[in-house]
Amino acid sequence: MATVKPFRGIRPPQNYVEKVASKPYDVLSSEEARQEAEGNEMSLYHIIKPEIDFPAGTDEHAPCVYDKAVENFAVFKKKGWLVQDQEDKYYIYAQTMDGRTQYGIVVAASVHDYLEGRIKKHELTRREKETDRMRHIQVNNANIEPVFLAFPTNEVLEGIIADTARQTPEYDFVAEDGIGHTLWTISDKDVISSITMAFEAMPYLYIADGHHRTAAAAHVGEEKAKADPNHTGKEEYNYLLAVCFPQSHLKVMDYNRVVKDLNGLSDEEFLDKVGENFVVEDMGAEVYKPEALHTFSLYLGGKWYKLSAKAGTYDDNDPIGVLDVSVSSNYILRDILGITDLRTDKRIDFVGGIRGLGELKRRVDSGEMKVALALYPVTMQQIIDIADSGNIMPPKATWFEPKLRSGLIIHSLD
Repeated sequence: MATVKPFRGIRPPQNYVEKVASKPYDVLSSEEARQEAEGNEMSLYHIIKPEIDFPAGTDEHAPCVYDKAVENFAVFKKKGWLVQDQEDKYYIYAQTMDGRTQYGIVVAASVHDYLEGRIKKHELTRREKETDRMRHIQVNNANIEPVFLAFPTNEVLEGIIADTARQTPEYDFVAEDGIGHTLWTISDKDVISSITMAFEAMPYLYIADGHHRTAAAAHVGEEKAKADPNHTGKEEYNYLLAVCFPQSHLKVMDYNRVVKDLNGLSDEEFLDKVGENFVVEDMGAEVYKPEALHTFSLYLGGKWYKLSAKAGTYDDNDPIGVLDVSVSSNYILRDILGITDLRTDKRIDFVGGIRGLGELKRRVDSGEMKVALALYPVTMQQIIDIADSGNIMPPKATWFEPKLRSGLIIHSLD
Protein backbone atom coordinates (compact mmCIF):
# COMPACT_ATOMS: atom_id res chain seq x y z
CA MET A 1 0.00 0.00 0.00
CA ALA A 2 1.10 3.59 -0.59
CA THR A 3 1.47 5.68 2.56
CA VAL A 4 0.76 9.40 2.28
CA LYS A 5 -0.36 12.01 4.77
CA PRO A 6 -1.43 15.65 4.94
CA PHE A 7 1.07 18.17 6.29
CA ARG A 8 1.44 21.82 7.31
CA GLY A 9 2.79 23.34 4.14
CA ILE A 10 5.09 26.36 4.12
CA ARG A 11 3.94 28.61 1.31
CA PRO A 12 3.64 32.20 0.10
CA PRO A 13 0.65 34.44 0.91
CA GLN A 14 -1.54 35.00 -2.14
CA ASN A 15 -0.11 38.44 -2.87
CA TYR A 16 3.47 37.08 -2.97
CA VAL A 17 3.06 33.78 -4.78
CA GLU A 18 3.89 35.00 -8.27
CA LYS A 19 7.10 36.62 -7.04
CA VAL A 20 8.18 33.60 -4.98
CA ALA A 21 7.34 30.74 -7.35
CA SER A 22 10.07 29.60 -9.75
CA LYS A 23 11.04 26.91 -12.20
CA PRO A 24 12.73 23.82 -10.70
CA TYR A 25 16.41 24.16 -9.79
CA ASP A 26 17.60 21.74 -12.47
CA VAL A 27 15.97 23.14 -15.61
CA LEU A 28 18.11 26.26 -15.91
CA SER A 29 21.70 27.30 -15.38
CA SER A 30 23.00 29.51 -12.61
CA GLU A 31 23.27 32.43 -15.01
CA GLU A 32 19.72 31.93 -16.28
CA ALA A 33 18.45 31.83 -12.70
CA ARG A 34 20.43 34.99 -11.91
CA GLN A 35 18.77 36.77 -14.82
CA GLU A 36 15.27 35.55 -13.94
CA ALA A 37 15.67 36.60 -10.29
CA GLU A 38 17.12 40.01 -11.10
CA GLY A 39 15.28 42.71 -9.16
CA ASN A 40 13.16 40.15 -7.29
CA GLU A 41 14.39 39.49 -3.75
CA MET A 42 11.42 37.15 -3.19
CA SER A 43 12.38 34.70 -5.95
CA LEU A 44 12.79 31.13 -4.70
CA TYR A 45 15.98 30.96 -6.77
CA HIS A 46 17.66 32.66 -3.78
CA ILE A 47 16.99 29.42 -1.86
CA ILE A 48 17.19 26.68 -4.51
CA LYS A 49 20.03 28.28 -6.54
CA PRO A 50 21.68 30.51 -3.93
CA GLU A 51 24.87 30.77 -5.98
CA ILE A 52 23.08 33.63 -7.76
CA ASP A 53 23.83 35.77 -4.67
CA PHE A 54 27.57 35.32 -5.27
CA PRO A 55 29.79 36.49 -8.14
CA ALA A 56 29.33 34.63 -11.42
CA GLY A 57 31.44 31.50 -11.52
CA THR A 58 31.08 30.68 -7.82
CA ASP A 59 30.98 26.92 -7.26
CA GLU A 60 27.34 26.06 -6.65
CA HIS A 61 28.43 23.24 -4.31
CA ALA A 62 30.67 25.41 -2.11
CA PRO A 63 29.80 25.35 1.63
CA CYS A 64 29.08 29.08 1.60
CA VAL A 65 26.41 28.53 -1.08
CA TYR A 66 24.53 25.99 1.04
CA ASP A 67 24.87 28.33 4.03
CA LYS A 68 23.35 31.10 1.93
CA ALA A 69 20.34 28.91 1.16
CA VAL A 70 19.73 28.51 4.90
CA GLU A 71 20.14 32.23 5.50
CA ASN A 72 17.75 33.12 2.67
CA PHE A 73 15.16 30.55 3.77
CA ALA A 74 15.16 32.11 7.24
CA VAL A 75 14.76 35.59 5.73
CA PHE A 76 11.81 34.48 3.62
CA LYS A 77 10.04 33.14 6.72
CA LYS A 78 10.94 36.15 8.88
CA LYS A 79 9.63 38.62 6.30
CA GLY A 80 6.41 36.65 5.77
CA TRP A 81 7.16 35.69 2.17
CA LEU A 82 6.74 32.07 3.29
CA VAL A 83 4.27 31.16 6.04
CA GLN A 84 3.46 27.74 7.50
CA ASP A 85 -0.14 26.53 7.56
CA GLN A 86 -1.52 26.00 11.06
CA GLU A 87 -3.11 22.62 10.33
CA ASP A 88 -2.38 19.56 8.26
CA LYS A 89 -3.75 19.77 4.73
CA TYR A 90 -3.68 18.15 1.36
CA TYR A 91 -3.51 20.41 -1.68
CA ILE A 92 -4.76 20.11 -5.25
CA TYR A 93 -2.39 21.57 -7.83
CA ALA A 94 -3.46 22.15 -11.44
CA GLN A 95 -1.23 23.08 -14.37
CA THR A 96 -2.56 24.34 -17.69
CA MET A 97 -0.51 24.36 -20.89
CA ASP A 98 -1.74 24.67 -24.47
CA GLY A 99 -5.36 24.41 -23.32
CA ARG A 100 -4.82 21.13 -21.44
CA THR A 101 -5.01 20.90 -17.63
CA GLN A 102 -3.57 18.21 -15.38
CA TYR A 103 -4.49 17.92 -11.70
CA GLY A 104 -2.24 16.54 -8.98
CA ILE A 105 -2.59 15.96 -5.25
CA VAL A 106 0.18 17.40 -3.06
CA VAL A 107 1.05 14.97 -0.29
CA ALA A 108 3.75 13.96 2.14
CA ALA A 109 4.78 10.55 0.78
CA SER A 110 6.60 7.92 2.82
CA VAL A 111 10.36 7.69 2.27
CA HIS A 112 10.10 4.04 3.34
CA ASP A 113 7.84 3.38 0.37
CA TYR A 114 10.72 4.49 -1.84
CA LEU A 115 13.38 2.57 0.07
CA GLU A 116 11.23 -0.58 0.03
CA GLY A 117 10.19 -0.32 -3.63
CA ARG A 118 6.58 0.82 -3.30
CA ILE A 119 7.50 4.11 -4.97
CA LYS A 120 8.96 2.71 -8.16
CA LYS A 121 11.68 4.29 -10.27
CA HIS A 122 12.51 3.96 -13.95
CA GLU A 123 15.84 5.84 -14.06
CA LEU A 124 19.27 5.46 -12.51
CA THR A 125 20.54 8.29 -10.32
CA ARG A 126 24.02 9.81 -10.14
CA ARG A 127 25.61 9.93 -6.71
CA GLU A 128 26.93 13.49 -7.08
CA LYS A 129 23.45 14.84 -7.82
CA GLU A 130 21.96 12.87 -4.95
CA THR A 131 24.61 14.24 -2.60
CA ASP A 132 23.90 17.81 -3.67
CA ARG A 133 20.16 17.48 -3.03
CA MET A 134 20.75 15.63 0.24
CA ARG A 135 22.92 18.50 1.44
CA HIS A 136 20.29 21.03 0.42
CA ILE A 137 17.56 19.16 2.31
CA GLN A 138 19.79 18.65 5.36
CA VAL A 139 20.88 22.25 5.80
CA ASN A 140 17.38 23.64 5.29
CA ASN A 141 15.69 20.83 7.22
CA ALA A 142 12.99 20.89 4.56
CA ASN A 143 12.00 19.49 1.20
CA ILE A 144 11.97 22.79 -0.67
CA GLU A 145 10.92 21.34 -4.04
CA PRO A 146 8.42 18.56 -4.80
CA VAL A 147 8.93 15.34 -6.69
CA PHE A 148 6.56 14.32 -9.49
CA LEU A 149 4.74 11.01 -8.92
CA ALA A 150 2.06 9.20 -10.92
CA PHE A 151 -0.59 6.68 -9.94
CA PRO A 152 -3.10 4.55 -11.86
CA THR A 153 -6.26 6.58 -12.32
CA ASN A 154 -8.51 6.25 -9.25
CA GLU A 155 -12.24 7.09 -9.22
CA VAL A 156 -12.31 8.32 -5.61
CA LEU A 157 -9.42 10.70 -6.14
CA GLU A 158 -10.78 11.88 -9.50
CA GLY A 159 -14.04 12.75 -7.74
CA ILE A 160 -12.24 14.69 -5.02
CA ILE A 161 -10.18 16.55 -7.63
CA ALA A 162 -13.33 17.45 -9.58
CA ASP A 163 -15.19 18.62 -6.45
CA THR A 164 -12.23 20.69 -5.25
CA ALA A 165 -11.68 22.30 -8.67
CA ARG A 166 -15.20 23.77 -8.49
CA GLN A 167 -14.22 25.76 -5.40
CA THR A 168 -12.37 29.06 -5.18
CA PRO A 169 -8.61 28.43 -5.45
CA GLU A 170 -5.93 29.70 -3.11
CA TYR A 171 -3.62 30.57 -6.02
CA ASP A 172 -4.43 31.12 -9.67
CA PHE A 173 -1.88 32.73 -11.96
CA VAL A 174 -0.13 32.39 -15.30
CA ALA A 175 3.67 32.35 -15.13
CA GLU A 176 5.96 34.20 -17.52
CA ASP A 177 6.24 31.12 -19.73
CA GLY A 178 2.47 31.03 -20.31
CA ILE A 179 1.76 28.03 -18.07
CA GLY A 180 -1.14 28.40 -15.65
CA HIS A 181 -0.83 27.33 -12.02
CA THR A 182 -3.82 26.88 -9.71
CA LEU A 183 -3.83 25.56 -6.16
CA TRP A 184 -6.57 24.64 -3.70
CA THR A 185 -6.22 23.61 -0.04
CA ILE A 186 -8.09 20.68 1.53
CA SER A 187 -8.66 20.79 5.29
CA ASP A 188 -11.96 18.89 5.58
CA LYS A 189 -11.20 15.88 7.79
CA ASP A 190 -13.51 13.50 5.90
CA VAL A 191 -11.98 14.42 2.54
CA ILE A 192 -8.48 14.09 4.00
CA SER A 193 -9.36 10.62 5.30
CA SER A 194 -10.75 9.61 1.89
CA ILE A 195 -7.54 10.70 0.16
CA THR A 196 -5.34 8.82 2.61
CA MET A 197 -7.41 5.64 2.28
CA ALA A 198 -7.51 5.85 -1.51
CA PHE A 199 -3.71 5.88 -1.62
CA GLU A 200 -3.54 3.05 0.93
CA ALA A 201 -5.44 0.89 -1.56
CA MET A 202 -2.71 1.41 -4.20
CA PRO A 203 0.14 -1.09 -4.25
CA TYR A 204 2.57 1.32 -5.92
CA LEU A 205 3.29 4.90 -6.89
CA TYR A 206 5.62 5.74 -9.78
CA ILE A 207 8.27 8.44 -10.14
CA ALA A 208 7.57 10.44 -13.27
CA ASP A 209 10.23 13.10 -12.70
CA GLY A 210 12.56 13.94 -9.83
CA HIS A 211 14.49 10.70 -9.25
CA HIS A 212 17.40 12.51 -7.58
CA ARG A 213 15.16 14.54 -5.26
CA THR A 214 13.27 11.41 -4.29
CA ALA A 215 16.41 9.44 -3.53
CA ALA A 216 17.94 12.37 -1.63
CA ALA A 217 14.86 12.90 0.55
CA ALA A 218 14.67 9.19 1.30
CA HIS A 219 18.33 8.98 2.33
CA VAL A 220 18.01 12.07 4.54
CA GLY A 221 15.00 10.51 6.23
CA GLU A 222 16.96 7.30 6.72
CA GLU A 223 19.88 9.16 8.30
CA LYS A 224 17.64 11.20 10.59
CA ALA A 225 15.85 8.07 11.78
CA LYS A 226 19.15 6.43 12.70
CA ALA A 227 20.31 9.54 14.59
CA ASP A 228 17.04 10.00 16.52
CA PRO A 229 16.94 7.93 19.74
CA ASN A 230 13.20 8.66 20.06
CA HIS A 231 12.35 7.71 16.49
CA THR A 232 8.75 6.52 16.08
CA GLY A 233 8.31 6.50 12.31
CA LYS A 234 5.75 9.30 12.41
CA GLU A 235 8.19 12.20 12.27
CA GLU A 236 8.05 14.55 9.29
CA TYR A 237 11.53 13.45 8.19
CA ASN A 238 9.95 10.11 7.29
CA TYR A 239 8.15 11.84 4.42
CA LEU A 240 9.02 13.64 1.21
CA LEU A 241 7.13 16.35 -0.69
CA ALA A 242 5.32 14.98 -3.74
CA VAL A 243 2.70 15.98 -6.28
CA CYS A 244 0.83 12.83 -7.36
CA PHE A 245 -0.96 12.88 -10.71
CA PRO A 246 -3.40 10.34 -12.14
CA GLN A 247 -1.67 8.53 -14.97
CA SER A 248 -4.36 9.56 -17.44
CA HIS A 249 -3.67 13.27 -16.84
CA LEU A 250 -0.05 13.14 -17.89
CA LYS A 251 1.55 13.73 -21.24
CA VAL A 252 5.08 12.59 -21.99
CA MET A 253 6.80 14.58 -24.71
CA ASP A 254 9.42 13.43 -27.19
CA TYR A 255 13.07 13.68 -26.19
CA ASN A 256 15.20 14.07 -29.30
CA ARG A 257 18.85 13.71 -30.30
CA VAL A 258 21.40 15.79 -32.20
CA VAL A 259 24.85 14.46 -33.14
CA LYS A 260 27.99 16.37 -34.13
CA ASP A 261 29.28 14.05 -36.90
CA LEU A 262 28.56 10.93 -38.95
CA ASN A 263 31.45 8.89 -37.56
CA GLY A 264 33.52 9.34 -40.73
CA LEU A 265 30.68 8.53 -43.16
CA SER A 266 29.38 10.66 -46.02
CA ASP A 267 25.70 11.57 -46.03
CA GLU A 268 25.00 8.89 -48.64
CA GLU A 269 26.97 6.19 -46.80
CA PHE A 270 25.18 7.04 -43.56
CA LEU A 271 21.72 6.83 -45.15
CA ASP A 272 22.64 3.55 -46.83
CA LYS A 273 23.56 2.07 -43.45
CA VAL A 274 20.38 3.43 -41.86
CA GLY A 275 18.45 1.72 -44.65
CA GLU A 276 19.66 -1.69 -43.51
CA ASN A 277 17.28 -1.59 -40.52
CA PHE A 278 14.82 1.14 -41.48
CA VAL A 279 12.68 2.00 -44.47
CA VAL A 280 13.98 5.47 -45.42
CA GLU A 281 11.63 7.95 -47.15
CA ASP A 282 12.75 11.38 -48.36
CA MET A 283 10.19 13.91 -47.02
CA GLY A 284 11.87 16.98 -48.51
CA ALA A 285 12.42 20.31 -46.78
CA GLU A 286 9.15 20.38 -44.83
CA VAL A 287 9.42 19.37 -41.16
CA TYR A 288 8.34 15.79 -40.59
CA LYS A 289 7.21 14.68 -37.11
CA PRO A 290 6.96 10.97 -36.22
CA GLU A 291 3.29 9.98 -36.06
CA ALA A 292 3.45 6.49 -34.54
CA LEU A 293 5.57 4.08 -32.53
CA HIS A 294 8.61 2.76 -34.44
CA THR A 295 8.70 5.73 -36.81
CA PHE A 296 11.45 8.33 -36.59
CA SER A 297 12.31 11.66 -38.12
CA LEU A 298 15.84 12.28 -39.39
CA TYR A 299 17.17 15.69 -40.44
CA LEU A 300 20.34 15.72 -42.53
CA GLY A 301 21.72 17.98 -45.25
CA GLY A 302 18.67 20.26 -45.33
CA LYS A 303 16.20 17.38 -45.78
CA TRP A 304 13.81 15.47 -43.51
CA TYR A 305 13.54 11.71 -43.75
CA LYS A 306 10.91 9.35 -42.38
CA LEU A 307 12.42 6.20 -40.89
CA SER A 308 10.23 3.15 -40.27
CA ALA A 309 11.85 0.44 -38.19
CA LYS A 310 11.94 -2.95 -39.91
CA ALA A 311 10.70 -6.12 -38.24
CA GLY A 312 13.30 -7.56 -35.91
CA THR A 313 14.62 -4.22 -34.65
CA TYR A 314 12.12 -4.12 -31.78
CA ASP A 315 10.40 -6.61 -29.49
CA ASP A 316 6.79 -5.77 -28.58
CA ASN A 317 6.92 -8.31 -25.75
CA ASP A 318 9.91 -6.67 -24.06
CA PRO A 319 9.21 -3.45 -22.09
CA ILE A 320 12.70 -2.17 -22.98
CA GLY A 321 13.03 -3.69 -26.45
CA VAL A 322 9.78 -2.14 -27.63
CA LEU A 323 10.95 1.42 -26.91
CA ASP A 324 12.01 3.62 -29.79
CA VAL A 325 14.82 5.01 -27.64
CA SER A 326 16.21 1.46 -27.57
CA VAL A 327 15.75 0.95 -31.32
CA SER A 328 17.44 4.23 -32.24
CA SER A 329 20.23 3.77 -29.69
CA ASN A 330 21.01 0.26 -30.89
CA TYR A 331 20.73 0.56 -34.66
CA ILE A 332 21.69 4.17 -35.34
CA LEU A 333 23.61 5.72 -32.46
CA ARG A 334 25.59 2.61 -31.48
CA ASP A 335 25.96 0.56 -34.65
CA ILE A 336 26.42 3.40 -37.14
CA LEU A 337 27.60 6.45 -35.19
CA GLY A 338 29.64 4.64 -32.54
CA ILE A 339 27.90 6.29 -29.58
CA THR A 340 27.65 3.72 -26.79
CA ASP A 341 27.15 5.85 -23.67
CA LEU A 342 24.47 8.51 -24.03
CA ARG A 343 25.26 9.97 -20.61
CA THR A 344 28.93 10.75 -21.26
CA ASP A 345 29.59 10.95 -25.01
CA LYS A 346 30.31 14.57 -25.96
CA ARG A 347 29.29 14.04 -29.61
CA ILE A 348 25.59 13.84 -28.74
CA ASP A 349 23.14 16.26 -27.16
CA PHE A 350 19.45 16.07 -26.33
CA VAL A 351 16.54 18.40 -27.04
CA GLY A 352 13.25 18.26 -25.13
CA GLY A 353 10.10 18.15 -27.20
CA ILE A 354 8.90 21.44 -25.72
CA ARG A 355 11.41 23.16 -28.05
CA GLY A 356 9.86 21.66 -31.16
CA LEU A 357 11.51 20.09 -34.20
CA GLY A 358 12.49 23.53 -35.42
CA GLU A 359 15.19 23.53 -32.76
CA LEU A 360 16.66 20.36 -34.27
CA LYS A 361 16.72 21.99 -37.71
CA ARG A 362 18.31 25.14 -36.30
CA ARG A 363 21.13 23.28 -34.59
CA VAL A 364 21.95 21.27 -37.71
CA ASP A 365 21.62 24.20 -40.12
CA SER A 366 23.92 26.30 -37.91
CA GLY A 367 26.70 23.75 -38.38
CA GLU A 368 26.85 23.01 -34.64
CA MET A 369 25.42 19.54 -35.28
CA LYS A 370 25.47 17.28 -38.33
CA VAL A 371 22.32 15.19 -37.93
CA ALA A 372 19.14 15.24 -35.82
CA LEU A 373 16.86 12.38 -34.83
CA ALA A 374 13.32 12.88 -33.52
CA LEU A 375 11.48 10.10 -31.69
CA TYR A 376 7.86 9.26 -31.04
CA PRO A 377 7.29 9.85 -27.29
CA VAL A 378 7.02 7.02 -24.80
CA THR A 379 3.74 6.66 -22.90
CA MET A 380 3.04 6.65 -19.17
CA GLN A 381 1.96 3.04 -19.49
CA GLN A 382 5.34 2.11 -20.96
CA ILE A 383 7.05 3.87 -18.04
CA ILE A 384 4.86 1.96 -15.57
CA ASP A 385 5.49 -1.35 -17.36
CA ILE A 386 9.24 -0.79 -17.14
CA ALA A 387 9.07 0.14 -13.45
CA ASP A 388 6.87 -2.88 -12.71
CA SER A 389 9.30 -5.19 -14.49
CA GLY A 390 12.19 -3.88 -12.40
CA ASN A 391 13.96 -2.50 -15.45
CA ILE A 392 15.48 0.92 -16.00
CA MET A 393 14.46 3.22 -18.84
CA PRO A 394 17.27 3.97 -21.33
CA PRO A 395 18.91 7.38 -20.77
CA LYS A 396 17.19 10.55 -21.98
CA ALA A 397 13.91 8.82 -22.77
CA THR A 398 11.26 10.98 -21.10
CA TRP A 399 10.46 14.68 -21.09
CA PHE A 400 7.53 15.89 -19.00
CA GLU A 401 5.83 19.23 -19.52
CA PRO A 402 4.72 21.30 -17.82
CA LYS A 403 7.30 21.20 -15.05
CA LEU A 404 6.15 21.51 -11.46
CA ARG A 405 6.43 25.07 -10.17
CA SER A 406 8.67 25.32 -7.12
CA GLY A 407 7.81 27.52 -4.16
CA LEU A 408 4.07 26.91 -4.05
CA ILE A 409 4.47 24.55 -1.09
CA ILE A 410 7.44 23.50 1.04
CA HIS A 411 7.53 20.56 3.46
CA SER A 412 9.35 21.05 6.78
CA LEU A 413 11.13 18.07 8.32
CA ASP A 414 10.33 19.28 11.85
